[in-house]
Amino acid sequence: MKDLSIYFEPISTVNSHNQGTIGYAMQTYTTNFPTLTKGGMALLYVPEFRGDTTISPAEFDDGFRSFFYALNTGIDWNAPLFDLGNILPGNELSDTYFAVSQVVAELVKNGIIPIVIGGSQDLTLAMFKGYSQLEQMVNLCCIDHALDLGDPENNPTADGFLSHLLMQRPCYLFNHANIGLQAPFAAKAELDLFEKLYFDVCRLGEYNADFRKAEPLLRNSDILSVDFKSIKAADLQHAAYSLPNGFYAEQICQIAKYAGLSDKLSTLGVFNFYPSTSSLCAAQLLAQIIWYFIDGVAHRKGDFPVGSKKDYTKFSVQLNDFKEAIVFYKSNKSERWWMEVPYPPKSGAMYERHHMVPCDSRDYELAMQNEMPDLWWKTYQKLG
Repeated sequence: MKDLSIYFEPISTVNSHNQGTIGYAMQTYTTNFPTLTKGGMALLYVPEFRGDTTISPAEFDDGFRSFFYALNTGIDWNAPLFDLGNILPGNELSDTYFAVSQVVAELVKNGIIPIVIGGSQDLTLAMFKGYSQLEQMVNLCCIDHALDLGDPENNPTADGFLSHLLMQRPCYLFNHANIGLQAPFAAKAELDLFEKLYFDVCRLGEYNADFRKAEPLLRNSDILSVDFKSIKAADLQHAAYSLPNGFYAEQICQIAKYAGLSDKLSTLGVFNFYPSTSSLCAAQLLAQIIWYFIDGVAHRKGDFPVGSKKDYTKFSVQLNDFKEAIVFYKSNKSERWWMEVPYPPKSGAMYERHHMVPCDSRDYELAMQNEMPDLWWKTYQKLG
């Protein structure tokens, strides 16, 4: 593995922690950089806020670490945990992007899950560039009250970075999903573009009505980017957050848990976490988000249906006026569902990870009523 220590500043002080706590188990960069091993999870803090012109923090604040370290480890937490320290802002914003992309690429390539705490949400672009170095088609999911498209003619910002991601050439984005969109923050042109690109949207109201609508989107993602501003302001008690509507604290932890449970997801980013000296509540919530994500990873079922399907129940549904049967697989381990979307002509091996699409029982029920699941058709179009 490449030497990643050149990108990090060590943590200045770490208090002693009792056995059984995260701080006791964590391998932390204070003097010597941790020896990273496959199967672990690596926390890194990137206090880069130049992508957000609405704030100007005088200095970074990693107070969330003290709350996170004090939490107890969960049941069956066997993966090694690393805290790599801080990637401090470079001379230019592009320098910080470069450092984050290099670190993410190297960690993912070596089977280590990066947990990136920021910093403004345009750092999502830097995480994505890390996957581009690996030439890997990926799915991105954003927990966000807005779509954050922005203008590719302008510099990427915390609320306008997705267009820059789409303009990457070659572009390794297969699918993008938004969970938590609030209608007042979505322009019609943005929604039209999402529909044209066959992207997925689960609005906040839809999530509140039935969280199962969002679970397959999380399970289908390689990268999860969480906008801390998508959380209800009343649950943060922080002057920098003012949105009256949003996810409740327990909901954002639920999302983190489901993301961790996904065998496919390999990077978590939590962004727009502003200096928290005025809100111990926000810092504690961030610590719990990280905890629930790690707990989800610790309890992964390893049931993404690749290779042998002997541990799955197969269902084939023949629709009227449609040549091929719609094939579903249900895991005997977790009872989770997938839908098989065949390769259209001219598709290649680069799409191999994307033709088995997470779904739920309602998609199967829809097919049984002789209706084509929207998810099947959207995926087929992207594979073509």
